[in-house]
Amino acid sequence: MAYALAKWNLGELYSSFDSPDLQAAFDNVEEQVTSFEGVRNKLNPDMDAETFLQVVHASEGMTRIVNKIHAFTGLSFASNTQDQTAQTYMARVQQFAAEMQNRTLFFSLWWKEVDDKNAERLMSAAGDYRYYLEAMRSFKPYTLSEAEEKIINIKDVTGSGALTTLYDAITNRYVFTLDVNGDSKELTRGQLMAYVQGADPDLRAKAYQELYRVYGADGPILGQMYQTRARDWHNENIGLRKFSSPISVRNLGNDIPDEAVDALLGVARKNTKIFQRYFKLKARQLGIPSGQLRRYDIYAPVAKSDKKFDYNDATRMVFESFRDFDPKIAEMAQRVFDQEHVDSEVRKGKRDGAFCWSVLPDMTPYVLLNYQGRARDVATMAHELGHAIHAMLASHHSTFTFHSSLPLAETASTFGEMMLTDKLLAEETDEAVRRDILFKQVDDAYATIMRQSYFALFEKQAHEMIQKNASVDELCAAYMDNLKEQFGDSVEIGDEFKWEWVSIPHIYHTPFYVYAYAFGQLLVFSLYRQFKAEGESFKPKYLKILAAGGSEAPAKILAEAGIDIRSAGFWQGGFDVLDKLVSELEKM
Repeated sequence: MAYALAKWNLGELYSSFDSPDLQAAFDNVEEQVTSFEGVRNKLNPDMDAETFLQVVHASEGMTRIVNKIHAFTGLSFASNTQDQTAQTYMARVQQFAAEMQNRTLFFSLWWKEVDDKNAERLMSAAGDYRYYLEAMRSFKPYTLSEAEEKIINIKDVTGSGALTTLYDAITNRYVFTLDVNGDSKELTRGQLMAYVQGADPDLRAKAYQELYRVYGADGPILGQMYQTRARDWHNENIGLRKFSSPISVRNLGNDIPDEAVDALLGVARKNTKIFQRYFKLKARQLGIPSGQLRRYDIYAPVAKSDKKFDYNDATRMVFESFRDFDPKIAEMAQRVFDQEHVDSEVRKGKRDGAFCWSVLPDMTPYVLLNYQGRARDVATMAHELGHAIHAMLASHHSTFTFHSSLPLAETASTFGEMMLTDKLLAEETDEAVRRDILFKQVDDAYATIMRQSYFALFEKQAHEMIQKNASVDELCAAYMDNLKEQFGDSVEIGDEFKWEWVSIPHIYHTPFYVYAYAFGQLLVFSLYRQFKAEGESFKPKYLKILAAGGSEAPAKILAEAGIDIRSAGFWQGGFDVLDKLVSELEKM
């Protein structure tokens, strides 16, 4: 079957915002919540396991419908962020979900208070729900009274939730102007960033300068929004909940021990030299007289390859690279396209970048791409389909346990990219293009590992500084110092990069999310090394990691594959793979 650029079809969720089914879904949740409120008086630590499981099932039933409503609204908004109906529904759904959450809050609060002996008895009969119930109890020390929890839920709708929606609304309507060969073009951020990866050094510089001119013009306001987000995070999580540090909140949510994250970030700091060597090599490859790369040139192609990949060819290559590993995962990837769950065309008002949204275990995930035919776009396709496959392999789990925790969420996606890279290298005969592919692999590793680790280090520092009343200018200065530590003397950094941090949505939406990327990529390098060493016998072990979804703690899922995430040695293993890659490039 031939595939063409297309919009997705959300009909499997709801046909439109006017659909009677959508209104009925809101009503249905309302009814189920009312019925759920009735179990409040039946909850007691001595209850029998069967009755307890009925309560958990009822909770899952409501969650399923809310997930569908949320996905339909979120996906509609992503496909056109300027659509006022979608905007209105986004706000309505947030408000509705918060109200429903407040009315059902009593269950999780009760569950956290059950004595250990009864909790163990009920969990041992809970089957697939066990880990979900266990993870809920781990928040017990940080949980407040029901009245306080309700106030926080309501506050978030018009507080941090509204703030991040506003950040998106402001930054998604930015238009960037770039002069290309005397022709003035108006571009989205995604289109502008294509020039950053292009062969023309002047256009690369101009694209970055334009990006940060636009963000910098609103920089003081966006910076203030970030300060508010960080203060809110601190007030709630440190002030009220008594977490030990801002990042510990995310670590507990990810169920990753603090010491594993410290080990990861510590090892990253020790390995900056690998990428500094790489950037010096890249400067030589690009023939830069000073021998020093400009920050504008980091993602520059080393070969003047303007090779474009037709969309249908791209899908074929991705499917084939997956099929070489296991035909089952290629079939899953194909299903995403065949069910029209991919939105791939570039449109004005459409959300930039790419993502995969897994709604329910028994529903094929949705994938958003902005496909422009570059090798990088093919890699992105493989990456997002990796996410989809991960969810599909875990579809035998419950709604509460099929989603993997954040740090493992990048495993299948990054592994998918590496399989594609192998395929591209095997098929490519042109030495210049091969070199470009290998350089791109290290570019991407930089973007995923070092860049994201340093974002996390900046977030830790920024949250601390904001508590000491740091100004936006002081945060800009701290960000520049962060870049200087990362690049050493290998890269020259333009002053406009002081605004880069206000252009990173993740630090607004999901504080401390970003280390999950570094975690995922280093984990995949180590897994890939095992795959190359073990061959066929590795495959079932890898597929088992994916099929676990979020049904166990990440440390436990990985321990079964012989991996200790608390050990600095394990993380160093990922950097050793990179070190070898850079050495290979130095010899070419």
